Amino acid sequence: VQLVESGGGLVQYGGSLTLSCEVSSGVSLDYYAIGWFRQVPGKEREGVSSITNADGGTGDATDYTDSVKGRFTISRDHAKNTVYLRMGNLKPEDTAVYLCAAVPHRLGRQKWYDPAEYDFWGQGTQVTVSS
Repeated sequence: VQLVESGGGLVQYGGSLTLSCEVSSGVSLDYYAIGWFRQVPGKEREGVSSITNADGGTGDATDYTDSVKGRFTISRDHAKNTVYLRMGNLKPEDTAVYLCAAVPHRLGRQKWYDPAEYDFWGQGTQVTVSS
């Protein structure tokens, strides 16, 4: 499974960016949980958001870390095999390398933010928010 992130860049305080995580063809998003993480030098990798199938298999189940709730939105396009992270009202503390990760099963709300739960990782895309 290959994951390729894109969409990072430099943005001013309060601005917006949309990150994309393209998942290799032949991999169905229906069978994977996809997470977005961010990494700052000297700090632990932080779970930002995740998306997977909802209980019962209909619709999406999404989760967010508290610091981005109301500002970030995760979504997925099955036809494009891509997961998006729309980031709004960006703050300098959002500056990080953002990585997407995948695991071939659903993750519960107690596990989605744990990097050790994921099997596959992209290379990351840099997001820098200027004050």
